[in-house]
Amino acid sequence: MNGKYPRYRQNRKRTGVFIRILIFLILMGTTALSNALPNKTVYVAGDGSGDFNCDGSNDQVEINQALAYIAENPQFTTVHLKGPNTYVISNSIFIGSDTVLEGDPTAVIKLEDKAEWPSGKPLITQMDSAGNHDIIIRGFEIYGNHDNNKDKRKGEGYYNLIHFLNSKNIQVHDMYMHDGHGDGLRVESSSYIQFYNNKVYKLGHDGLYAIGCQNVEAWNNRITCRTDSGLRTWDSNHVKFHDNVIDSFYHWSAGSSGIQIEKSTGVVNDVDVYNNTIYNTYGPGIWLIGYGKSYPKEEALNVHIHHNTFYNTGTNPSIDWVGGIVTSGFYDTLIENNVFDGVYHAAVTHMYPTGKGYPVDLSPKGEGYTTIFRNNIILNTKKRTKDPSETGYAVINYLPETHTFVLENNCLYNNIAGDYVNAGSTSDIHAKPLFADQKNHDYHLKSTGGRWNGKTWVKDLVSSPCIDAGYPSSDYSKEPGNNGNRINIGRYGNTEYASKSGVMPGYVMWWNQVFSPEWRVLRLFLRTFFIVCLNILY
Repeated sequence: MNGKYPRYRQNRKRTGVFIRILIFLILMGTTALSNALPNKTVYVAGDGSGDFNCDGSNDQVEINQALAYIAENPQFTTVHLKGPNTYVISNSIFIGSDTVLEGDPTAVIKLEDKAEWPSGKPLITQMDSAGNHDIIIRGFEIYGNHDNNKDKRKGEGYYNLIHFLNSKNIQVHDMYMHDGHGDGLRVESSSYIQFYNNKVYKLGHDGLYAIGCQNVEAWNNRITCRTDSGLRTWDSNHVKFHDNVIDSFYHWSAGSSGIQIEKSTGVVNDVDVYNNTIYNTYGPGIWLIGYGKSYPKEEALNVHIHHNTFYNTGTNPSIDWVGGIVTSGFYDTLIENNVFDGVYHAAVTHMYPTGKGYPVDLSPKGEGYTTIFRNNIILNTKKRTKDPSETGYAVINYLPETHTFVLENNCLYNNIAGDYVNAGSTSDIHAKPLFADQKNHDYHLKSTGGRWNGKTWVKDLVSSPCIDAGYPSSDYSKEPGNNGNRINIGRYGNTEYASKSGVMPGYVMWWNQVFSPEWRVLRLFLRTFFIVCLNILY
């Protein structure tokens, strides 16, 4: 019996060795297999280090060779443009299905000087004229080189940066697109379009323009408009535009609205626009317009515009259709929980452009169009520059025979001409909203019960009259505890950052306020004062 234990231990030792050898062989095999697999990325460079190498002239040749190689070899998926390098192109770049075109942030695709391309010819487009699918473009810079191609006019189809037709599953993200003649991304008759995390600056038309598309989403973009809109759809449906920051630079060519939703012959009955900050736009902050032959209600409704911030929108001195939101031709539009601060003309207006600027008839042909406007804050509305008489109101309806406003539980304050033209409300309040820091566009409501300051909850000496003053049937479930069982008016109503209800005993309120971050300077002053006094006494 004693002889069995050594043999058992010996067998167990051999087994352990065999297991270790087996694990080693498996790891070696896995490593060898992974090394045998091809890299799925093809590199393009300007310094000779790429699989395809450019020389700074007609660089689309090598880029297209790389993209064609990807299309012909499905084990590869990605073409990567190495930076720092500027790839100068004299013809279009063509991308196929199931392909990623990416680059370093220092990789730049640049249109050549004096390109002389015809209208409708883009810098980047699809390989198959019938349509492509599952394409990602990300990570690099496209320079439209406007100033060295001034023989072509902006907004007439020249040098669109990216264009797709009859395509599906297109993503454009983390790009820098600037100084062009046309659109940043133009998509037509396509579906499932995503446009996000892009920086767009001074293009010659729209940042994103979707025509006859389905399932379009744009978010977290930073856009400065030049000739037309930041984000635009025409006869497109199932649209979400959210969490974007859009403005315009001030110039006679600075163009139109921050966001434009347009309907003529298509169905537009599912549009959600929210959490955007739109300011200093040359045209209106948002332009929502339906026109053309008479259409059924079901083709132009369910547009929801909510939780956006507008300030100083409508600076254009040459047109009259400016303001916060300009709309016509849509049924049951719901505009709620927005802030309009210092916009020109009016916060919301029923009207459409007429005259030489728009030779096409944009008038809606039906009637019974309704805009529901609730839980918004409107203050400091200014007169528009062009034909300022009878402007500067909170709400203006220039189309009372066919359009109606339903105004519910808004807060109106200090609008230069007054509150309403061809509209009215029995539930709006007229009071100073008491923002946390209006000068710096912090539109959280002051509250003795608690206000979010971007980092933590603080308590104020006063509470805004907009707390717990919203439309009684509006949802308030996203607001934090102590919400008064009623939505707040303004940008943060029914969000996790809504200011809290409730009051505190005076001594608690003062104690919390003295030790809040906002009173830090006063505390430092008092501390210095007492130190000086003590030094004098002793």
